[in-house]
Amino acid sequence: MPDPAEQLQRLYLAGFDLQTFDRFPKCVGVIRDNCIALLVPGPEGLQVLGTPGWRMGEVMGVLTESDGRQVFQAKQETVEATPERLAKLRQFRNDLREHLSSDAS
Repeated sequence: MPDPAEQLQRLYLAGFDLQTFDRFPKCVGVIRDNCIALLVPGPEGLQVLGTPGWRMGEVMGVLTESDGRQVFQAKQETVEATPERLAKLRQFRNDLREHLSSDAS
């Protein structure tokens, strides 16, 4: 099983910011380029809880569709899911997956 401390160190060294949240005491937030994911310990080391999204202040906006266009939404607040933001989110997901894998060293 991958060591969660080593996984967090790899993420930090790869340019991800680490943050804890009072609302999610068992999770660690990883943030880069305004993208955010919540990590929780699991049988295979740290795992992504839910789906990564867009940081909107102190909350995470999830990718959804509104009036026929893609947006990141957190409660009533929305942010346009521009091609640039979607590309950043794709890269974030790929990098996160790579650095969480047990063979990344």
